[in-house]
Amino acid sequence: MLQAWYIDTQNGECLEQKKMAPKYISAEELYNKTGVEYFKLNVETYKTDGILDSIKKERGYSYEDEMVCSEKCLSIDEFEEKKRSFATEHLHSDEEIRFLLEGAGYFDVRDSVDHWIRIKICAGDLIILPGGIYHRFEFDSNKHIKMKRLFSEEPAWQAYNRPADAMPCRQRYMERIARGFAAAN
Repeated sequence: MLQAWYIDTQNGECLEQKKMAPKYISAEELYNKTGVEYFKLNVETYKTDGILDSIKKERGYSYEDEMVCSEKCLSIDEFEEKKRSFATEHLHSDEEIRFLLEGAGYFDVRDSVDHWIRIKICAGDLIILPGGIYHRFEFDSNKHIKMKRLFSEEPAWQAYNRPADAMPCRQRYMERIARGFAAAN
């Protein structure tokens, strides 16, 4: 089940860390405010139940890989560098599709008025971030993830740190957000 909520935009702390009740939002609200799509898959049956295959076919994803990132599989320096790069606010020109197989973490995305929304992802969660959306990722306290990454073609993956407002993908994203994601599709 989706867990997404607004985080304090003044200092980046989660409202729950400040002992304030977070303002949770539904998957539909998340999509309407950001264009982020959420799916829940079964990690035990996804290879045979056809749900992931259907998503891949519908969206034209023909390339995939798996990434494991944890303190246990990387050197301390490598892990700290990954952590820093994930936590830096950035965008990509293409969709970012992640299906979490193990572990948990947080994707933070910006809404239409630049407020942060935190999305907790756990094993079985698949999220699709639209190209041009500013986002970042943080590990949970276990500092371990294994995820499947999906692409429409072999990736030439490039992150563009904020500010990148002049990029065509960002401008297309802002046009879609202005029209509303349901209307833009």
